[in-house]
Amino acid sequence: MPAGKLTNGLIIANVLIYLVIWIFGWQQDALLRGGMFPIRLSGELVDVSAYGWLVPAWLTPLSSAFLHSGLLHLGFNMVMLLFCGRFVEQALGPQLMAILYVVGAYAAAFAQYAVESDSMVPMIGASGAISAVLGSYALLFARNKVNPVGPVPGYVVRIVWLTLAWIGIQLMVGLATSGNLQGIAIFAHIGGFVAGLVLTRPLLEWRFRSA
Repeated sequence: MPAGKLTNGLIIANVLIYLVIWIFGWQQDALLRGGMFPIRLSGELVDVSAYGWLVPAWLTPLSSAFLHSGLLHLGFNMVMLLFCGRFVEQALGPQLMAILYVVGAYAAAFAQYAVESDSMVPMIGASGAISAVLGSYALLFARNKVNPVGPVPGYVVRIVWLTLAWIGIQLMVGLATSGNLQGIAIFAHIGGFVAGLVLTRPLLEWRFRSA
C-alpha cells in the first residue's frame, strides 16, 4: 500500500530538516533552540545568553519532534512512520491523523516532563509522535478478539493490555541498550503510545459521523 499524503509529507519534512541542519552544521544550535527541555515547561528561567533565540517553550514539544540526533535515529523513526502511518492515515484520513500526530507529540513531551520536570537535558526526535501512530495502528489492526472483563468493555481491556505490552517493550529496550533507562525518553514513548490508544476510537467516530 502506498503511503498517504500526510505520511509522505511528514517523512519528507523530517528528512529535509535533518539534511539542512547537517549540511550547515547546525546540530548543536538546533538541539538547544528547538529541543524540548522539561525545565522550560516548568516555567523556570533558563540562561539563554549562550543560545540566542529559542523556540517558545509551549512549541518545543512539536519542534523537537522534527529534530534527530543522527541518521540511525532518523531512519528508524521514518521506517516506523512509513510502515504504520500509511495504514492509520487510510483509516483516519489525513486531517485526523495530523491531530493524532500533534497530540502524540505533546502527550510524549508532557509524559517525560511529568517524571523529569527539572531536567535540563533536551528531548528530540519524532518517536513520541510516532508512538501515537503505533498505538493507533496496534488498536486498529490487532487481530485477536478481546473479551470484556466484567463491566469493562473489550476495547478498554485491549487498550490496557497494549499499554502494558508497550511499557514492557520500552523497559526492555532501555535495559538492553544501556543497562539502565538513561538516554532513552521511555516515558515520552509511553505517553505518545497511550495517546494513540485513547484517541483512536473518538477520532474514528468523529470521521464517520462527519462522513
